[in-house]
Amino acid sequence: MKKILVGIDGSNTSQAALQVAIKSASAYNADLLVVTSKATGTTGESDEIRNAEKGLEEAEAQVLKAGVACSTHLLIRGKTVGEDIVEFAESNDIDLIVMGVKRRSRVGKILMGSNAQYVIIKAGCPVLTVK
Repeated sequence: MKKILVGIDGSNTSQAALQVAIKSASAYNADLLVVTSKATGTTGESDEIRNAEKGLEEAEAQVLKAGVACSTHLLIRGKTVGEDIVEFAESNDIDLIVMGVKRRSRVGKILMGSNAQYVIIKAGCPVLTVK
């Protein structure tokens, strides 16, 4: 295992996923790619983009403190989070994707979708989910 991707969004579950990804990358001596995805990056969303960049900087500091090689990526490509993560993983030869998952009812998943569900189904590599 050479490359591990972790998706973060500022939630508690993504923070838990980051910690698991750091431990996994350390155990396998793998590089860790930390990714945040936004569908758009218009002028009106500049605060959201700054917050995403800040979150990536904080995550990078945690990863580097653990002695793990790290790169961060803010994806603004007009895709859903799930699509972005799957396409990024495929184009970067990712060996493992780590994602936080939130508890939702079945109806909630049907109505609102689930990025983690999309990644689990579509990714060409293993996906580790963290609650």
